[in-house]
Amino acid sequence: MRWLAVVFGVLLAGIVVPAQAANILANPGFETGTLDGWSCSGGSVVGTPVRSGTHALNGAVTSSDYAQCSQTVAVQPNTAYTLSAWVRGSYVYLGVTGGSSTWTPSAASYTQLSLSFTTGASQTSAQIYVHGWYGQPAYQADDFALDGPGGTPGAPSSPGTPTVTSTTTSSISLSWPDATGAVTGYRVYEGASVVQTSTGTTATVSGLQTCSSHSYAVTAYNSAGESAKSAAVTGRTAGCTSTGLAKHALIGYLHASFANGSGYVRMADVPDEWDIVNLAFGEPTSVTSGDIRFNRCPAGECPNVESDADFAAAIKAKQAAGKKVLISIGGANGQVQLTTTAARDAFVSSVSAIIDRWGLDGLDIDFEGHSLSLNAGDTDFRNPTTPVIVNLISALKTLKAKYGAAFVLTMAPETFFVQVGYQFYGGSSGGDNRTGSYLPVIHALRDSLTVLHVQDYNSGPVMGLDNQYHTMGGADFHIAMTDMVKAGFPVANTGQTFPGLRDDQIGFGLPAAVSAGNGYTAPAAVHTALDCLVKGQSCGGYSLRGGPSPGFRGLMTWSINWDHYYDWEFRNSHAPYLDALP
Repeated sequence: MRWLAVVFGVLLAGIVVPAQAANILANPGFETGTLDGWSCSGGSVVGTPVRSGTHALNGAVTSSDYAQCSQTVAVQPNTAYTLSAWVRGSYVYLGVTGGSSTWTPSAASYTQLSLSFTTGASQTSAQIYVHGWYGQPAYQADDFALDGPGGTPGAPSSPGTPTVTSTTTSSISLSWPDATGAVTGYRVYEGASVVQTSTGTTATVSGLQTCSSHSYAVTAYNSAGESAKSAAVTGRTAGCTSTGLAKHALIGYLHASFANGSGYVRMADVPDEWDIVNLAFGEPTSVTSGDIRFNRCPAGECPNVESDADFAAAIKAKQAAGKKVLISIGGANGQVQLTTTAARDAFVSSVSAIIDRWGLDGLDIDFEGHSLSLNAGDTDFRNPTTPVIVNLISALKTLKAKYGAAFVLTMAPETFFVQVGYQFYGGSSGGDNRTGSYLPVIHALRDSLTVLHVQDYNSGPVMGLDNQYHTMGGADFHIAMTDMVKAGFPVANTGQTFPGLRDDQIGFGLPAAVSAGNGYTAPAAVHTALDCLVKGQSCGGYSLRGGPSPGFRGLMTWSINWDHYYDWEFRNSHAPYLDALP
């Protein structure tokens, strides 16, 4: 009768033995001899070594792919689950996307990894994963188990992605495609909070601040339960002061302090098609000083450099023609770590001096390398605690307040600091503490941010919202990476979701030519990506989680100088395309 104790639970010596939960994973031991039920990158089924049965998973890790296998299952809200698996190999990770994870640095024989998690108040699905690490040998995994109740039968499906139908200075109106199944009503969420309910497929959220951004997702519910959340949409209330920027802008970096092998281009010779010119670069006197200096290219390196007076006059002429000229801080060699409030204050003072000296329109943040990172335990991107993050946010807010609504603020992070946060977040993942470290800065400045143009170059493969890896150099990479910024995404190991940005805040960056950086994309492929992102066409089978972005802000390139060196291919190819967009 021992099975009765296992299945139903019995009272033994005053102790209740809990019922054994069911394993709700499909093909948990790969005994079908296939990857049925799993979505894998670099994975296959092998007959040896196995932990039990006749098959196991083999993850063929490479230098650019850590061979993740994942499975999404239906779960119940507010419910505890236990995930386990037997693994062998070096640096093998087991986890829940957007939740907790565990790992082993080395397992010569099969070792069990296990973790527990509790689903959110409206969560109806969970994705579990296993993967190795870049450059390590292949790993093996077997006998997975996810113990807990399966999803609620009879609950409706998720509604379609909502759209913003109208805005006022204090409200945002939404509509969404109907869910399938029996639907009693819909709940509109901002983050974890329900802000509106509706019996139809429209709602208006009111009582909002003027010129403020908000991200909303929708669920459907009935007596059986609630659906998973839809993809989110971001909207902004009316009443904002316009910066005067072109609707679809061409953005480029100008080597103003060095030549970099591509030659010097005078400010007056920058073609009119460039809507934003980022002066590269303002750099600190030391990594932690916060004291930023902008030194123009010396004549010994740039024989054709113009005088300060001519440089300033050319900036004013650009501005008179409706263009924006910014100082870009950082770059590959300009590490900036605002570790103290004194460094923060020096940053504000010195950047203000540069802006005032040259009469600039704003600031571009191009922090790379080790400028930004997250301290261990800093896991809430909405409330960061790491000094270099907190002080940068404070400094940028101070500059924005000083110069007012027309101040142009742009950012050019690498994918490592933004989209990779979907898989690894520096304060929580136990890996590189820089992963995702731009997210708290972007989030804190989202109502002041003019354009975020992530560098879609010099990047390894990155997992998109389809849980597939995307590789730079083609339309697919730009589509997947940009969709993450528009739709938002769960931040790894934190249980929180980064809300997407408005489409008018989003662009992406490209090398102007093959010599300018890894990840050069041919113009035709760039236009294919834009057709998908802006119009919802030619997406190549990829489904836009954030929907089309008709207000897509534009393209950034490194650099204007390299484009000049290659006979203006970037400008000639992309300026007419952007101008033709509605």
